[in-house]
Amino acid sequence: MHGLMRGMNARDPITQAPRRAPRSDGAEARHRLLHTALRLFAQKGFSKTSTREIAREAGVNISAISYYFGDKEGLYAATFSEPMGGDSSDLVAACNVPGQSLEDTLRICMVSMIDPLKQGEIVRQCIQLHMREMLEPTSRWAEELERDIKGPHRAIADLLCRHLKVERADDDIHRLTFAITGLSMQLYVSQDFIEAIRPSLLRTPRAIDTWARDAYDAYREGWPGPTPSAKDINRTLHGERRREVAA
Repeated sequence: MHGLMRGMNARDPITQAPRRAPRSDGAEARHRLLHTALRLFAQKGFSKTSTREIAREAGVNISAISYYFGDKEGLYAATFSEPMGGDSSDLVAACNVPGQSLEDTLRICMVSMIDPLKQGEIVRQCIQLHMREMLEPTSRWAEELERDIKGPHRAIADLLCRHLKVERADDDIHRLTFAITGLSMQLYVSQDFIEAIRPSLLRTPRAIDTWARDAYDAYREGWPGPTPSAKDINRTLHGERRREVAA
């Protein structure tokens, strides 16, 4: 779940009309197919959603699915990668900028993980789709796990190893990596609770930017220096340092 918007490029349909109009119509048809499929796949799953139903609710000819996406599997794959834009390679690249400080890199990563929340209902549907894929896995699950979960996790763990002078990621490093990513993931899975208790916290882009800032400050606060140890950061994240002071 990572935040740079990617344009949706549709191929020109074969037609005798002037070129500009078909490009617009074709892009709109592709857009409707993609977002209708996202909603239906999220609600019903891959096997219980038919291409005929998707085309009917999108208001396009069923042949448009094969034209723009190849087949049902291609359309399903597109619902994972296109609606929120960007992909996990953005976050991996952010973790590997030469000369960039640990503090700046973690701030950039936190913003990139939280920024997609600004897309509102699309994000909610994407989370529902991923949850359904976890419960009813298709061939997509192995690819999602390797590329969009393991890949970013390894990138952040490697980043921490480099800056904390740890030769190899141990349990402390992996625990810390999960804690960092968990600060953003809890916003995605807790959207309904936040809407019920304090909807203003996610209502505007500025409110979401505040989440990103505060999430970063949550694990930065209390570090003893510019290059803390993994154990120092873990103590801060889990409140151990505060309990030690209170004792």
